[in-house]
Amino acid sequence: MDWYPLRLTTPVKQHVFGGRALAERWGRTGLPDGPVAETWEVSDVDGEGARVTEGPLAGRSLRGLAESHPDELVGPGWRGGRFPVLTKFIDASGPLPVHLHADDATARRLEGEPNGKTEAWHVLDAEPGATALVGARAGVDRDRLHQALLAQDFDAVMRRLPVRAGQTLYVPGGTLHSFGPGTVVYEIEQTSDIQQHAMPWRMEDGSALGEQERHANLERLLEQWRPEPRPDFQPGLCVPVDDGVERTVLCAGPHFALERWRVGTAAPLVREFSTALVLSNAGAPVTVESGGQRVPLGRARTLLLPAALGGVRIQGPADVLAGYLPDLEHDIRAPLLTAGHGRAAVAALGEGLDGPG
Repeated sequence: MDWYPLRLTTPVKQHVFGGRALAERWGRTGLPDGPVAETWEVSDVDGEGARVTEGPLAGRSLRGLAESHPDELVGPGWRGGRFPVLTKFIDASGPLPVHLHADDATARRLEGEPNGKTEAWHVLDAEPGATALVGARAGVDRDRLHQALLAQDFDAVMRRLPVRAGQTLYVPGGTLHSFGPGTVVYEIEQTSDIQQHAMPWRMEDGSALGEQERHANLERLLEQWRPEPRPDFQPGLCVPVDDGVERTVLCAGPHFALERWRVGTAAPLVREFSTALVLSNAGAPVTVESGGQRVPLGRARTLLLPAALGGVRIQGPADVLAGYLPDLEHDIRAPLLTAGHGRAAVAALGEGLDGPG
């Protein structure tokens, strides 16, 4: 098959916490009227799976391609039931519900799902004073958490962290969390839509939950809650590339890595890759060269580069986000340690990075 950079359909979620930031401040076109909370840039979630929109593969589903051509699309040796990462732009003009996503073991045990949802947020924009609720305070037990969630007294039991543009938070499955208002993030996560939330209303339309449903939701949340993770925002770690070319590793773990590439005009960014690469544009429109094709990429838009393409070239000025399935030692630890970053700083980027070396 002759592979090429893929444009995909992008489901839009108009949850009540959304606003108009993606259209008005980020230049995203083609959005519906009214609040837009999320655009699912690359999705293989059941019922919300992406399809290719252009070229010879137009109309083909992402899942179908992952099943029929796993090595060429995702990476050599990869096998799985669905494309492994989900990426989103999220406009939290209002606060997200306090919620969590099960980790892998809990998802298999309680949800009948093959995996849970560890995620990471890269903050694109944050109003002064913006905060996030991330993880439980030390010493909070299940009963105390339950009572606080019933009372909607989140600050009594959760950590409230300041949010600043350019920072990234890696959120392991099972971590209770929320962010907003006044925050726009790019999110990368395991492919899943399982969640349990603590609110007395539905995030889709704000309608009230009945008491029975609300209490059942809280019980399921408490069954899936992990008290230990208390992640913090990180500024990312830079690796020298070329004159005016900056590669910043934002986060990394067993399920995904996310980087931000800023490119000036002195030299292009040239990068080889062996697993699928999700490129989302956080800057001015750019041209992406891969597989012998030159493809425009607008602001707040995304391309999926199949693993078989093997390389990408981007001429600046450019500011793009790059998500992929990492070899943690080869792609993350070794280059960061060689660049002079300390082991503790590398380990703080996510999970699985604190080994020897």
